[in-house]
Amino acid sequence: MSGTVREIYADHAATTAPAPEVVAAMAPFLAERFGNASSVHRRGEAAREALEEARARVASLIGAAPEEIVFTATGSEANNLALLGAMEAAAQAPRLPSSGGGVPRRRLVVSAIEHLSVLETAQHLAGRGFEVTVTPVGPGGVVDPERIARDLGPDVALVSVMRVNNEIGTLQPVAEIARLAHAAGARMHCDAVQAVGKMPVEVTALDVDLLSLAGHKFHGPPGAAALFVRRRTRLVPLVHGGQQERARRAGTENLPAIAGLGAATDRAMRVLASAEPRRIAALGDRLLEGLLARVPATRLNGDRERRLASVVNLCFEGVDGEAVLHELDLAGITVSTGSACSAASPGPSHVLMALGMRPEDAHASVRFSLGEGNDETDVDRIIAATAAVVERLRALAGQAARDAGRVAGASA
Repeated sequence: MSGTVREIYADHAATTAPAPEVVAAMAPFLAERFGNASSVHRRGEAAREALEEARARVASLIGAAPEEIVFTATGSEANNLALLGAMEAAAQAPRLPSSGGGVPRRRLVVSAIEHLSVLETAQHLAGRGFEVTVTPVGPGGVVDPERIARDLGPDVALVSVMRVNNEIGTLQPVAEIARLAHAAGARMHCDAVQAVGKMPVEVTALDVDLLSLAGHKFHGPPGAAALFVRRRTRLVPLVHGGQQERARRAGTENLPAIAGLGAATDRAMRVLASAEPRRIAALGDRLLEGLLARVPATRLNGDRERRLASVVNLCFEGVDGEAVLHELDLAGITVSTGSACSAASPGPSHVLMALGMRPEDAHASVRFSLGEGNDETDVDRIIAATAAVVERLRALAGQAARDAGRVAGASA
């Protein structure tokens, strides 16, 4: 690729670049300010002070108390801790006649479009004797609270529904689902990894007991994430062998990354209070409208209105989505065909299949996700390049089909 062509990064749903102030916040803890926050000497106390300062910053971003924040390495770990920890705690809890007639709470309810770190953890729980209910979604990719209500019962310990879907950007009615879950005596977990830092997320408004976030989705560092655990929510730890994180996650905390996460949350609060989210949303709308207008036989995957506008997932009928991705990559435009965590999976996206799509249409889909580094020039270049790529790939597919037809006719 020529050095004169500026790369366009349109895969912000996968990860984002650490902001300069985040890198600056991390640097001292990789050098002269190193220390173990569990140590009782002065260096350890300084590390503990920095750790708790970052905890307070993360709590402030989502309207939580600092003691309700548990640091983890990744959003996937936070999801695992939420599901495994809450389900194990519920299974160990004594059952009283007044709580559902003494019925053991050993059932988990999740939606069909959750991140694989939720769905595969649910499968793991099922293999250990827990019951799992997977609630389907409609073609718009939005969880119906009434369907969740039908799946609830006195045996349900936990409901897990994400705030923003990572592949199609649909917004889920978490607060309404949480109300139903609590009325049934269950806890509520929300995977908010794709939401925090990109839109306002407040744990009291969502009425959740557990909420996952990850710094690298909003210009923080990889390796630092967190789980919100509401007071009096019982959780069995995944990692044993130490009293770190209030005995909920043993092991020395990754102080440099956590310091970066704290800086990223401060930055996110400033960005959310600015006009930047509206600018990015307008770019997403421009991209969607431009691609629908320029590329025939193209449709949006997911609900048109109830979505994070920066995420645009489109089906380009008759082409292979990975071929589109690679052609755009050669043109200096970075996009994806879905979740980075499932990129190695050979099958179609489980999210798109849950919408009722045909496998060939799921394979023909591409996700564009915009962020702070993008502008209108980027969007217009993406539209033009994508239109040309899809037209060329369709022409090649048509020619291949005609050649195959001639060969079949000659051999008949």
